[in-house]
Amino acid sequence: MQIKTLPKVIEYPIKFEPILKSKIWGGGKLSDLLGKKNISNDLGESWEISDVEGDMSVVSNGDLKGLSIRQLMDTYKESFMGVKNYRDFPKQFPLLIKYIDASKDLSIQVHPDDKLAKERHNCYGKSEMWYVMQAEKDANLIVGFNQNVDKDIYLDNLNNKTLENILNFDKVSKGDTYYIPSGLVHAIGPGVLLAEIQQVSDVTYRIYDWDRLDSNGNARELHTDLAIDAINFDYKEKYNTIYGSEDNKSNKLIHNEFFKTNLLILNQNKDIDYSDLDSFVIYICVKGEINIELENSNSIDLKTGETSIIPASVSKLTIKTLSDSVEILEVYI
Repeated sequence: MQIKTLPKVIEYPIKFEPILKSKIWGGGKLSDLLGKKNISNDLGESWEISDVEGDMSVVSNGDLKGLSIRQLMDTYKESFMGVKNYRDFPKQFPLLIKYIDASKDLSIQVHPDDKLAKERHNCYGKSEMWYVMQAEKDANLIVGFNQNVDKDIYLDNLNNKTLENILNFDKVSKGDTYYIPSGLVHAIGPGVLLAEIQQVSDVTYRIYDWDRLDSNGNARELHTDLAIDAINFDYKEKYNTIYGSEDNKSNKLIHNEFFKTNLLILNQNKDIDYSDLDSFVIYICVKGEINIELENSNSIDLKTGETSIIPASVSKLTIKTLSDSVEILEVYI
């Protein structure tokens, strides 16, 4: 068998095979609006970039086709990840990128922080952000509490099945953005299609699931005791992120210790210089279609619902607009 000779550096933008997941609350928008393969009528998630064990992304284009994201890390190290990123995350790619379609309510849930997740599950915690790509009229998200709450008040409402009375419901529309740090109680409501950027963790504590039964007629597992120690009961008046939306520039959405996300709104081609950035860059196309061209002229097209990684070794590139209106999430660490 002929052994494949790998290039010394990654010379093109990388795309991966989507990892598609049917969910009890899924629908048809990932197929109908984002062009994902229609594997079922309840397609809930498309994992675009993942290094979660058992769900590892595989390159779908170019000379590196067939390699896993872990193999890219092991082979190209700092030139793929960035010097600091490879030092901090030498064994697992630090981010998980998804598209989520909710045709029904997701469970009300919370995620542990790094410390708790390490102690209980030997993995990273889960802080994430949401960018709403499309929402039906009156669609909502549950984010945090609507009043000051302590552990006793929370448990009383949980046990009496009145949890909704103390939760904050936000009606949402396209472009709404939320940071969901570990500890924040949350849920996605029916009619919402969104992009999710998160730490590489699949640990979720399910608090309440609307008394829903699974396909076998059984109540879905709840994690009441685990969740108690993970919940942050602090109350905030507003949970959504306010941001600028200038054309043809990088608008700051959410920057934190886990990831930095900007929004590019383009109506013309844009040259970008990453010479001073010590990180890979992820492009998530949330509207329109683009061509990403590197200095060596290697390029790929990205359309709505597609995602690509630009290796840290790339210093300059050009984004060419292939449609009248383009919106891209730009993610790095």
